[in-house]
Amino acid sequence: MKRTASTIPTPVTRRDFLKTSAAATAVGALAALDVSRFAHAAGSDILKVGLIGCGGRNAGAGLQALTADPGARLVALSDIFQNRIQETLNNIRARKPEQVQVTPDHCFTGFDGYKQVVAAADVVCIANAAKFHPLHVKAAVEAGKHVFVEKPHGIDPYGIKMLRAAVALAREKKLSLVSGLQSRYHEGYVETVKRIQEGAIGEIIAIEEKFLRAPYRVFPRPAGMSELNWQCFTQYHFTWLSGDDVPQSLIHNLDRASWVLGDTPPEKCQGLGGRSSMTDPIYGDVFDHHSVIYQWPNGVRVYAFCRTTSGCYDENSSTVLGTKGRAHLMQSRITGHTPWRWQGQCDPYQVEHDRLFAAIRAGQPLNNGDYMCRSSLITIMGQLSCYTGQEVTWEAVETSDFFFPPKPEDCRDDMTPPTRPGPDGCYPTPIPGRTRLLEEVPAR
Repeated sequence: MKRTASTIPTPVTRRDFLKTSAAATAVGALAALDVSRFAHAAGSDILKVGLIGCGGRNAGAGLQALTADPGARLVALSDIFQNRIQETLNNIRARKPEQVQVTPDHCFTGFDGYKQVVAAADVVCIANAAKFHPLHVKAAVEAGKHVFVEKPHGIDPYGIKMLRAAVALAREKKLSLVSGLQSRYHEGYVETVKRIQEGAIGEIIAIEEKFLRAPYRVFPRPAGMSELNWQCFTQYHFTWLSGDDVPQSLIHNLDRASWVLGDTPPEKCQGLGGRSSMTDPIYGDVFDHHSVIYQWPNGVRVYAFCRTTSGCYDENSSTVLGTKGRAHLMQSRITGHTPWRWQGQCDPYQVEHDRLFAAIRAGQPLNNGDYMCRSSLITIMGQLSCYTGQEVTWEAVETSDFFFPPKPEDCRDDMTPPTRPGPDGCYPTPIPGRTRLLEEVPAR
């Protein structure tokens, strides 16, 4: 893969989140801290920020990091594509010109570009192809850097084992490690979960999770682009890079479900999935619909659905069904015997960065590692069940070393991608009932 500017279409535009009163309060609290506590890196009050990945989500994360801390400075960026780096840099500089200190020699391309960002930064924001999240977290923590990492935090059991080791090392080194599972930072969700767990809807019977939407943005393939570049450019449509839609989309939903159920994992799950209409080569090798039923040790079942099909009914919701009512978590609303609704406003995407930088400044590390690993693995077991058509247990997925090849540390700029189109231009997909991925899954 050449390390030169490429003529790639504009990537997905980042969501434009409004700054809220909660975020402003957190920033004000930072300003009130004793100035001596802002010392960092040999007496400097500057926190150097680096971005690994320059798509829409990390462009947003970078801006939120600079908003969170007046002493934060953007110093380095990396991405597979040079033009993405420049676009993100231009966008952030236009909003925060006084906090951008990036020189041309601190813009890095290729699969190894993350190493230079880690070396240059104090705080690393990671939001690229999810396959690489565990590897990049590991590299940053080993180098003594604080980390913000987007969801999902891995796409296979191998990656989650690597991530768990990095989480433990971050605790040992007293480094902050914050997850992009932003529901945990939404004040309304926090209060709603608290009320559920205090019995506001009675005993939990079941949870219904939905993320039904159109496909991730697709583009025509530019003439002359290599197969590897193409797959990296449209990475949400290739399993070896993104993990498919249960990890990508349902992770927020399933993180909320696990949270409501006391931050515990399910015992097992059964999944159904496939491709119905999004079958053209431009959609890669991912499924366009998934349904997963998870069973928790207390007997509660979580019914989780995601679909990426155009022209259909869309919904993103988390509904907790109880013996005395229902909780509509994403509306921060309870109906039934004790009706209630949260009335505040909160931008959790900003709050998670406010908390991260406040923790760094205060010398009180913030580590979200437990739920980021658990929730990612819950989605992985569901995805593997959909691919194989078999029941998958928590024990099996937690102890497995399975990975979607190649391993992230083995990826190179000149490699051949692990999946290639067939004679009809389409990419092969898993076949439930025939595909075998975990050792305990019988072959058919």
